[in-house]
Amino acid sequence: MSTVEQTEALAVPRARKKGGWRRELRETWWRHLIGIVAVLFALFPIAYVASGAFSAVPSLSAAKLIPDELTLKNFSTLFNEPATNYARWYANTMIIAVCVSILTVLLGALAAYAFSRFRFKGRRLGLLSLLLIQMFPQILLIVAIYLIVLQTGKVFDVIGLNTLTGLILVYLGGVMGVNTWLLKGFFDTIPNELDESARVDGATPAQVFWGVVLPLAAPVLAVIGLFSFIGVINEFVIASVLLQNNDQFTLALGLRSFIDQQYSEHWGPFAAGVLLTAPPVVLLFLFLQRFIVSGLTGGAVKG
Repeated sequence: MSTVEQTEALAVPRARKKGGWRRELRETWWRHLIGIVAVLFALFPIAYVASGAFSAVPSLSAAKLIPDELTLKNFSTLFNEPATNYARWYANTMIIAVCVSILTVLLGALAAYAFSRFRFKGRRLGLLSLLLIQMFPQILLIVAIYLIVLQTGKVFDVIGLNTLTGLILVYLGGVMGVNTWLLKGFFDTIPNELDESARVDGATPAQVFWGVVLPLAAPVLAVIGLFSFIGVINEFVIASVLLQNNDQFTLALGLRSFIDQQYSEHWGPFAAGVLLTAPPVVLLFLFLQRFIVSGLTGGAVKG
């Protein structure tokens, strides 16, 4: 084939490829439009909160998406106002969120591995019991949770009312069932032959779990850890019942004081405090992003 023929042969696919993206855009323009609208819909509340955080207007009713006057006074109020304890609230929330995420992943993985790999009496009943318990929202158990923590605190002060450890244990009990089910479904997709191969090589059951199964389950572990972290930061009802001292408040409880009857006009510091809550969640999401899609769908085909 001559050079001219080779050039013409290459030019035809290039022309098709050049016109192909236009044809594809004409066929799928509505998908891009829906995506853009969804992104704008999701970012609008964040933009409004950011505007309120940097606005000099104390009321949200008169606030604008683009403030007329920018200020950092709202952020200084969070850390300098005598009635607030924002740094302590922030630290409490991060401690609770990190502990709950790690313990949820660890304990859930251990329970799910047992249900997935071992056959024992009461296995099916245990799984059904976990599923049945999750049918009832945790808010229905508020009174029972309060009484249990109150009576337990009389024996063990470290897990009683107004303690972070007591709240961590309550959060762990609330999410353990559904997380165990999700992890169990993912573990079922990991071939048993990998376990058998590791045992043939002399691995102990603990080495099989920590060295073979757990690394393969990293996607679903990342998803559960992320959801647990976000859920703790957003939770308000249970924390408001179990925590009563200002020094023990989480961010949700502490920021609530800016918009009650006493601080009804302090929407600026409230927006600033909410805005500062976002970076840990965003950074964790970006760090675990590559695991999220496979982790959400991996345990959905087997139960």
